[in-house]
Amino acid sequence: MKKLVVKDIMTKNVITINKNATVYELSKLFLENKISGVPVVDDNNNLVGIATDADIIIHESNLPLPLSFSHAFLQKYESYAKSTKEYLKTKVENIMTSRLKTVYEDTPITKAVNIMINNDINRIPVVDKNNRLKGIIARADIIKFMIKNTE
Repeated sequence: MKKLVVKDIMTKNVITINKNATVYELSKLFLENKISGVPVVDDNNNLVGIATDADIIIHESNLPLPLSFSHAFLQKYESYAKSTKEYLKTKVENIMTSRLKTVYEDTPITKAVNIMINNDINRIPVVDKNNRLKGIIARADIIKFMIKNTE
């Protein structure tokens, strides 16, 4: 039996975002495509990071949230709305994770799964020997494969 490798189940048509895009554009990309993370590329399409919905939320958590309905609430809300608008203009490169775990197409699935589990990550970019993006493997890809092969 052939050993199962990343190439066998990875997503090949990867949605990416440029590092110079804004958090607003990233948020829209997530919502429109019903995804929660994407590889980040530079102007030459080189992989430079990964951005997730968690990155957006973690960085957004520093915004001043209004706590109660009062005059103070209205003042805080105005500050929150202004801060949020500014935050949404932030470049993706300022919130992305740049220290990446990557795999090659010929990496055994078991190794990719172990990387996900041991590093508590949901997706791993698949690159070639020149670090060019070839695909992505996510936990959902593994689950889809498991279900497909038991039907």
